[in-house]
Amino acid sequence: MGEATVARRSIQRIRDLVRCTHPKQAVVFAVGLGVAAGTSGRPFNEAVTVALAVLTVQLSLGLSNDLCDERHDARAETPGKPLAAGRIDRSSVNYWMMVLILLSVPLSVYSGVTAGIALLLTVPIGWVHNRWLHRTALSFVGWTATFALYPAFLSYGGWAGHIHGDAPTWAVTLAAAALGFSLHFVTSLGDLVTDNKSGARTLPLQLALRVGAPRVLLVTVLATGGAAFGLVTAALSAGLIQGR
Repeated sequence: MGEATVARRSIQRIRDLVRCTHPKQAVVFAVGLGVAAGTSGRPFNEAVTVALAVLTVQLSLGLSNDLCDERHDARAETPGKPLAAGRIDRSSVNYWMMVLILLSVPLSVYSGVTAGIALLLTVPIGWVHNRWLHRTALSFVGWTATFALYPAFLSYGGWAGHIHGDAPTWAVTLAAAALGFSLHFVTSLGDLVTDNKSGARTLPLQLALRVGAPRVLLVTVLATGGAAFGLVTAALSAGLIQGR
């Protein structure tokens, strides 16, 4: 086997591993929280640390998702799933998932213990979601709970463990939870066919089977826009952090 062939296979394995992390979603979440930290008055270095912490957590949960769904993805022949296709070993995915989790701990806690705990709580929530909930009618729970914790991560956060603020306002927390609920539908609608084929019965799929995908899509767009508007309004009016 030539060196060029070995190099190509190594690059392909790296690509397959990255694909298992659900990188697009992880980057969107990381950038979103980083921008939110910056617009709330945090300096650039804090905003970058926030983004990196969220990125490592989300990448690890992406790997967890593919590990839990390996059998279902293989049965449904879901495209873009290297683990289910046998192009990457479970041991490699497990190893890098643990590496990312270990990296996420200091990155999260660097914003402060309280803030770090808020973000790190999304890891077990994500595990429960991936292992037991995300293929059922309770598929919205993980998304809703995770987004409800993001305001606490931002509001309590500070540089090098210093407390930045107080608890988040209820208005921002509820609006963030509503946005998480809506985004669950946004990310699920494109996978309705493969989810149905693999035997999943997520809440978006069950509603689509009852009333039709176009209606669910319309309600999802309206709900997501409303939740986003509510979050922005709450952040601008009530603010992210409760007064002391």
